[in-house]
Amino acid sequence: MGLEKLHPFDAGKWGKVINFLKEEKVIADDLIVQAREATDEDLLVVHTRRYLNKLKWSFVVATITEIPPVAFLPNFVVQRKVLKPLRTQTGGTIMAGKLAVDRGWAINVGGGFHHCSSDKGGGFCAYADITLAIKFLFERVQGVSKATIIDLDAHQGNGHERDFMDDHRVYIMDVYNRYIYPGDGFAKRAIKRKVELEWGTEDTEYLQKGIVKRDEVVFKAARRRRIPILMVTSGGYQKRTARIIADSILNLHNLGLIDKELATSGAENPKVEQMIRDSAKDLTNLSLQ
Repeated sequence: MGLEKLHPFDAGKWGKVINFLKEEKVIADDLIVQAREATDEDLLVVHTRRYLNKLKWSFVVATITEIPPVAFLPNFVVQRKVLKPLRTQTGGTIMAGKLAVDRGWAINVGGGFHHCSSDKGGGFCAYADITLAIKFLFERVQGVSKATIIDLDAHQGNGHERDFMDDHRVYIMDVYNRYIYPGDGFAKRAIKRKVELEWGTEDTEYLQKGIVKRDEVVFKAARRRRIPILMVTSGGYQKRTARIIADSILNLHNLGLIDKELATSGAENPKVEQMIRDSAKDLTNLSLQ
């Protein structure tokens, strides 16, 4: 429908990231776990029924996604063209959480809707996928009792902060520009390690090199301590963002921080093929019965 042309964000970045990684032969079609759309039953693990019902009003979705023309579309179109892709990314984050526990790491090329909480969306975030992934692990996966959120997007992650305000099982570190959206003072109370950046922080080198190094540092810390790590990639929607994200994943791959064997086709590596098949079966059982 061309809705992506109505928003300054590069809504096609996720597909571009996948294509870049295929060109570098880091991944292949048979080694990608396809995300499944989160159902209402899944979403209700975190979201209120009242909030999900509000998404049946197109003007509400237009406000959340910051695309005013969406308000004039029939809601069945909004559900199919706008919200279904977001629900699929949300399902991907939930699935990736389980995969991370199984194999030590996972990357959802999408998700990361950190402005959405259980009862309120905003900032292009309609579903609280971060909260959902953690809640699913707490409630459905044996042995998971603590989680750390390291939020390195330029904006404060007020959604998951509101959701985990009084949950001492979740440690939140947030690095953000204090002067830009959302400026949620209440949500800041949930942050255990707060790094507020000033205007004028140099970003040219950061965007070109710093993101790659930043992700490397986080992955090294987690893998060295054998802590399962899940990365979501929603932050950043400029035209060059897809290339930067792909370069970061490529760097993690080259350093062995994400398993190099996963770049091998299933036909040549039956162990990997079986792991993916088993994980997909487990993910089916992860959803609510």
